[in-house]
Amino acid sequence: MTATLTPEVSLRISGLWKSFGDFVALKDISLEVMDGEFVCFLGPSGCGKTTLLRAIAGLDLQTQGTVIQNGRDVSALPPSERDFGIVFQSYALFPNLTVYRNIAYGLENQGRARSEIRARVTELLETVGLPDQSDKYPAQLSGGQQQRVALARAIATSPGLLLLDEPLSALDAKVRVRLRHEIKDLQRRLGVTTIMVTHDQEEALSMADRIVVMNHGVIEQIGSPTAVYRDPASLFVASFIGEMNQFDARVVDSATVRVGQSEFSCRTHHHESGAAVVAAIRPDEIVPLGAGYRPSPDEVNCEKVTLADMAFLGSFWRCLLHSEDFGSDALMADFPTNAVRRLSLEAGQDIHVSLQESGLMAFARDV
Repeated sequence: MTATLTPEVSLRISGLWKSFGDFVALKDISLEVMDGEFVCFLGPSGCGKTTLLRAIAGLDLQTQGTVIQNGRDVSALPPSERDFGIVFQSYALFPNLTVYRNIAYGLENQGRARSEIRARVTELLETVGLPDQSDKYPAQLSGGQQQRVALARAIATSPGLLLLDEPLSALDAKVRVRLRHEIKDLQRRLGVTTIMVTHDQEEALSMADRIVVMNHGVIEQIGSPTAVYRDPASLFVASFIGEMNQFDARVVDSATVRVGQSEFSCRTHHHESGAAVVAAIRPDEIVPLGAGYRPSPDEVNCEKVTLADMAFLGSFWRCLLHSEDFGSDALMADFPTNAVRRLSLEAGQDIHVSLQESGLMAFARDV
């Protein structure tokens, strides 16, 4: 029988705190990043994700706690003695150096031979798709090209860790989407352990092996993109990642909540009977049953609604639904285009919908 290899821990952060005067930016952060993994720090502005990245790099030393990289305690080391490459939001290319010299900079500082540097820079220019741009200066390049040069410079010395601080935020939408795939493909080919800071949920979901969701200096959840989207650990995670309907509810039992005058089956939870909670469901977990649908007496999670508004978004229609149980709260539902066509749905109709039991969650109210 073939033994299963356990991935090595590339980076271990333990009990990390960071304060700026009386303001505590990071609170008891502990995290492991595995060798070759692509991890995204995701959260709103001010949540601490960039502060954590800078602590890992040694650019802002933590107030307390440890940072261990590949078994080596780097907690008190300056950036020059840590094994990482970094790409900043602004790219931070040297404007007076050519593309070639920008990429060669770290190699020259290491005292590499000219022939070795030339071969490495040529290889990297091919890798990032800029083989004919070596003699240009940063100002002569597009934003996407500058980003590629910054990436090539960051990996030129073959660092053990690649840090990306919102590297795509300055680019337009189309270029950003294309470069997501290019960066992820490059990371897979190189096998370099990578941490990327972003506030863009779609970016994190499409690129990361695991996502670290942060809020107010703490980690709310760590998990795969699928896990944090389908199984959010808190109301904050549920609200921040993707669209989510939220409405007041009361717990009936561990798998039932009451909204208005109706009871709905939901995912199993641990809230006490009678507790006030927030019920939440994603728009794609609301399924249209049509205008002529006749629910059976024992059918659960079937709700009569008015189809108040419809917006065509290509592969689906985003719809606003009103019902007596949900009061003034409009439900947002994403109906597949084929389902809308098959059921002949139109704005103004009274229809029935099914709230999928597996997608209906109950959360404690945020304090």
